[in-house]
Amino acid sequence: MVTRFTTAQSGVAMRRWGPPANAALVAMTLLTALTADAAARQARPAAPTEATAPRDAGEPIMAIVSIKSQQVTLYDADGWILRAPVSTGTTGRETPAGVFTVVEKNKEHRSNMYDDAEMPNMQRITWNGIALHGGPLPGYASSHGCVRMPYGFAEKLFDKTRIGMRVIISPNDAAPVEFSHPALFVPNAQAVAAAPVRAETFAREAAEAARTADEAKKAAVTAAREAASLTVSLRKLEGLKKRADAELALADKALGAAKTDEARARAEDLKQRAAAKAAELGTQLDTVQADAKSKPTAAAAKDAAKAAATRKADAAKAASEAKLALVPVSVYISRATQKLYVRRNTHKPAPDGGGEVFDASIEVPVTIRNPEKRVGTHVFTAVAHSDKGLRWTAVTIDDAEDAKGALDRITIPQDVLDRIAPTALPRSSIIVSDEPLSRETNYRTEFVAVLSNQPQGGFITRQPTPDVIASGHDWGGESFFPFFSPNSSPQPGTTRRRGGQYYQQVQPGWTW
Repeated sequence: MVTRFTTAQSGVAMRRWGPPANAALVAMTLLTALTADAAARQARPAAPTEATAPRDAGEPIMAIVSIKSQQVTLYDADGWILRAPVSTGTTGRETPAGVFTVVEKNKEHRSNMYDDAEMPNMQRITWNGIALHGGPLPGYASSHGCVRMPYGFAEKLFDKTRIGMRVIISPNDAAPVEFSHPALFVPNAQAVAAAPVRAETFAREAAEAARTADEAKKAAVTAAREAASLTVSLRKLEGLKKRADAELALADKALGAAKTDEARARAEDLKQRAAAKAAELGTQLDTVQADAKSKPTAAAAKDAAKAAATRKADAAKAASEAKLALVPVSVYISRATQKLYVRRNTHKPAPDGGGEVFDASIEVPVTIRNPEKRVGTHVFTAVAHSDKGLRWTAVTIDDAEDAKGALDRITIPQDVLDRIAPTALPRSSIIVSDEPLSRETNYRTEFVAVLSNQPQGGFITRQPTPDVIASGHDWGGESFFPFFSPNSSPQPGTTRRRGGQYYQQVQPGWTW
């Protein structure tokens, strides 16, 4: 209406003022239009494009996806190395903002939820189907919750990443910045240098303890079998000896009752044979009884096997912890649960197919000053060695508190620090968040945390990770399954929901 009104007025003016005025007015109109168009172009951010840093790149440590800018950026220890446009989830199927890691890679994956759609160079970040993969990019958010990347970029990225690489999905633009703080892990150079030898020693001791336990178990089985056999033999000989003694008594009685020489001779012969038989059975019985006494009892062998099994378990736990000291450690601190969780990738393939098993044997209370006040969500990452031990960066995707203020409010238990800090390595991380761990965190993921103040339609439209009862698994160390329990109160089906308390395990048959 405003345009029509302006045009009508211009027409009246041109008829009133004549051709010179008309030309001037047209020029002014064109100039105004060009100026407005230039201003609009200046205000509108440039569309993301693929880019490669002009330097030799190291191994990617993290990927940051900006939902606002529809862009993914890969970082190594020295800064950004790759950048590309993306297409995240559309309205109602939004890609959840939060903290993830790559948990599985499949070069030629096809969707079993969306008409067998191709998802080339797929890198899964949740087991209920959120992933990075190649796909069409219309220039705006249009996926069903995944992060689509240019096909060529996805292929190039696939060969550079590994399971466990951090993936941060931010509602706004975010980037790692150099960061230092007394709460960050400071490794001990001697402990780091000694860790490989220590791991090898404990592994050797664990193997020896396993062999001893196996031998003790076999010995217990053999002792039980032999004890059962001796028991049967003893009972049989005792019965035969008792019968022979009875026959000897009868023969002796018959000899006393004999009236004739012939009868006495027969009775004497019977008595001698009965006596010989009784004596022989007595000798056999003494031999078996002595043999039984010389062998360990089944109960003693069983106790020895139990003790050996305990030593085996203790040695395996020590070996597992020593081996885990050779890989980066990840710590999650949740204001929602007032707990600290520790995870490491064991690099052991999951027994039920796909992905690797993550150790999660530490879960302890943590002290957070002013726990009623939000801390935001911050990811602190050790990117490289430094003269002080480790060089750290910080990424903030929810700035309710700045990164320093968040760490200032937290007191990490000293026993946890003593256990993990001395051998902390590059790629280790500390995540501080208001959020509980997502229900998608399970034994085949590192930490999954989702921002509850952002839309999560991409989660809601997908089948939740199925519950799996943890039993009978031995990952070569202290079990980390006891604190895995299903979420008893699943989240309502809204487009904004909390990440949910976690600890649900997975089995084959995910839905995409």
